[in-house]
Amino acid sequence: MDSPCVACCKLNHDKICTGCYRHIEEIVDWNKRTDAEHLQILQLCATRRQHIDAQNSPTSAITSVEWQNAKQALALRKQSQLS
Repeated sequence: MDSPCVACCKLNHDKICTGCYRHIEEIVDWNKRTDAEHLQILQLCATRRQHIDAQNSPTSAITSVEWQNAKQALALRKQSQLS
């Protein structure tokens, strides 16, 4: 399934992109997820969009540190699930 990315990556304080409305961990891990997981994320995005657009909170560009931290958090979570 294609990514919903609109090449406007800016995170709010909850680490949700205000371009596609995915959490940074969902962005980082998108290509490793199943179509069923993609659909679930897209449903969450639709809900998030309503709340985030209403808040109009400040955003910042995704940094490489945030990207790496999200990748590490996902790897740790997956590792602990396997143990």
